[in-house]
Amino acid sequence: MSRPHTFTPPPCAHARQLRTPRGDFAVLDASPSGAVRGTALLLPGYTGSKEDFMALLEPLSAAGYRTVAVDGRGQYETEGTDRQEAYAQGELALDVLAQTAALDAGDEGTVHLLGHSLGGQIARAAVLRDATPFRSLTLMSSGPAEVVEAQQLKVKVLSDALATLSMAEVWEAMRALDPPEEAATDGEALRRRWLRHRPAQLIATGRQLVTEPDRVAELAALPLPVHVLSGERDDTWPVPLLDEMARRLGAHRTRITGAEHSPNTDRPQETAAAIVAFWDGL
Repeated sequence: MSRPHTFTPPPCAHARQLRTPRGDFAVLDASPSGAVRGTALLLPGYTGSKEDFMALLEPLSAAGYRTVAVDGRGQYETEGTDRQEAYAQGELALDVLAQTAALDAGDEGTVHLLGHSLGGQIARAAVLRDATPFRSLTLMSSGPAEVVEAQQLKVKVLSDALATLSMAEVWEAMRALDPPEEAATDGEALRRRWLRHRPAQLIATGRQLVTEPDRVAELAALPLPVHVLSGERDDTWPVPLLDEMARRLGAHRTRITGAEHSPNTDRPQETAAAIVAFWDGL
């Protein structure tokens, strides 16, 4: 999971509820102090939340982009149900389209959509359903199809545990398996976030990660600018696979030096600069 350095929003951002016909979604909404050059919607990954983008909010808004990071249905501060079917990828894609409409960003084709990991696959499903609200798509550490075999095994172990144990019990088991340097960085805020995730959401979206088909050709057929961004190492989708996906998409490609699967938290300043450069270039 991404480990944000803080759960406290910067001065440019405020936490609020984004009201849509499909329900209310918890967001961090960061506005530029001057003229707005564009609006961006940021989708977190598996086990993550809007706070994973905390360190990007200030530099993106300083560059003139209103930036809205969202908790998806059943993630952290957004309510969800205990029915796994509510978290089918098609349902989550419809949520993204409703969120985009609720941003009131102006004309169609004006929202930059960015998804990290699982969020990238949900973002892809949203634009394949309806690309007209979007100016661009950024896939951050998000690959063409299912995750690698080692990650599939981790997802299965987690899903099996969630079916029989409480969220608190699963948290303690996960922490026991963490390397010491990672366990030392875990704070109470991370634990509180975990406890507020819906198990049904984690099980359903975990299933998506291990069964996602390759939809790159469908995405490449859309007249939508795409940015494939990753760290220089990734244990969920190998970086050469992301390189090949970018080639197939004819996409802009960025590797963030010194970052792994979560460049948003590993190297936020460099990641924000790369995102802004892509958006500005459009």
